[in-house]
Amino acid sequence: MPHALIEEPCTRALFGVLVEGLSDRFEPALAECYARLFSSVFPGADLAWYGRVRVPRMVAGDPPRAIVLSRVTLGADVAVTSVLMAAAKRRFPGAQIVFAGPRKNFEVFGADPRLTHAPIEYRRGSLRERLSAWDEVKALAGDDCVIIDADSRLTQLGLLPVGDEARYHLFDSRAYGGESETSLPELAARWAEETFGVVGAKPYVAPVGESMRLPGSYIAISLGVGENPAKRIADPFEEELLRMLAAHGPLVIDKGAGGEEAARVERAAPGNATFWNGSFAGFAKIIEGSSLYVGYDSAGQHVAAACGVPLISVFAGSASPRMFARWRPKGNVIRVENPDPAGVLAEVRAALLDLK
Repeated sequence: MPHALIEEPCTRALFGVLVEGLSDRFEPALAECYARLFSSVFPGADLAWYGRVRVPRMVAGDPPRAIVLSRVTLGADVAVTSVLMAAAKRRFPGAQIVFAGPRKNFEVFGADPRLTHAPIEYRRGSLRERLSAWDEVKALAGDDCVIIDADSRLTQLGLLPVGDEARYHLFDSRAYGGESETSLPELAARWAEETFGVVGAKPYVAPVGESMRLPGSYIAISLGVGENPAKRIADPFEEELLRMLAAHGPLVIDKGAGGEEAARVERAAPGNATFWNGSFAGFAKIIEGSSLYVGYDSAGQHVAAACGVPLISVFAGSASPRMFARWRPKGNVIRVENPDPAGVLAEVRAALLDLK
């Protein structure tokens, strides 16, 4: 690894291009490549540790605490981490289940009385800032707990050791499942069965936070792309999409992170649309009560799938066919290979007819 790549201002590109590039293809050989390469980059990384803990094995004993490490991104915590939390609750009925991660992520599950929160923020800055979360995770670990790592950025995908190896379990989501086309929630459930002996764990949400007055039946919409413009379909797609959906019921649209995203949906929305400008947990509650969810590949689609809400996901910009297979939610997913606005709108129209 050239030293210049781990110094500012290259850190963002190092993670955004190289780490995500190796991870998003879900190739077992690339997971090993990531481990070999970055074990020489992260101070304290242990390649041998990673090689051992990535092998699924049955959890032992009944510790009083089970600490589940957040994936940091909201959609991944719903699609993957919540499956492991659901399994841990069943395997350890008397234990304290601790969600370790950002507060905004915990709020998506905060109404679950079995969960407590260990707040840890992951700072996407310099390499030093990104690794600072590891110290906080290590401080949580003790002789009274089992650590469940959902392939978390807090441990840099299992390369940074935490606690006693015998009580640490890593779901190596990039390699587990091999070359199959199985989705991540299904793979997480399979891993949970191997690790906890729990069958049929599923994603769930239990959001807390604000609420708003809503129409009796409505369509929840998110057009956020998480700073990845490849997920977006070019104009006039969004304006035409919202006009089409408005013919099927009232619209409640998330303004997301604000700024350009909020301005974009405000320009595209019809005059009678309702906007949500609050926390993601609050929007998760809106999705939970909706009759239909529509959006790009984002966290909202995983919330809808977890809640059993009918959904239409416009899935563009995937790095590989297997990335699409892993991240697709359960529901009506339109895989966009040709991002022609008219063609994608036609597919959405057909999906709406299928839902009737």
